[in-house]
Amino acid sequence: MFKRILVAIDGSKTSLKALDKAIELQKLTDAEIYLICVYKHHSLFEASLSIGRPPGMDIPDKVLSEWAKEVVDHAKEEAKSHGASKIRAFVKGGRPSSVIVKFAQDKEVDLIVVGTSGTHSDKDGMLLGSVSHRVASRAKCPVLVV
Repeated sequence: MFKRILVAIDGSKTSLKALDKAIELQKLTDAEIYLICVYKHHSLFEASLSIGRPPGMDIPDKVLSEWAKEVVDHAKEEAKSHGASKIRAFVKGGRPSSVIVKFAQDKEVDLIVVGTSGTHSDKDGMLLGSVSHRVASRAKCPVLVV
């Protein structure tokens, strides 16, 4: 049925519920779980606006990348503690919905599992979070919104 399940993780409660569903599916199908946390990549221009930043303060991409790594590592440990196996974790920079869809295509994912809304929301996804809405409408594989 499913060989590869992609779970978008952002540290929110709904993304962790999505992870729980993916673990249930893995136990039924023996699929590999890919965890991905996508941080917003800052352009060179945005990073250059930090002229007034205090010494020793990291550029935004580095800080966000480290945060995303912590989020995905925590999710991986959480999954293992709930009996999941065959888990791989990834951190990517960019627009979350676009990165998730492209990653799923590149890795030939059979199912994407996302939470209804994440840590951030905007008017584009009034009832369904904007990222989950965009992923569900653009993905080439089935999307389970939890």
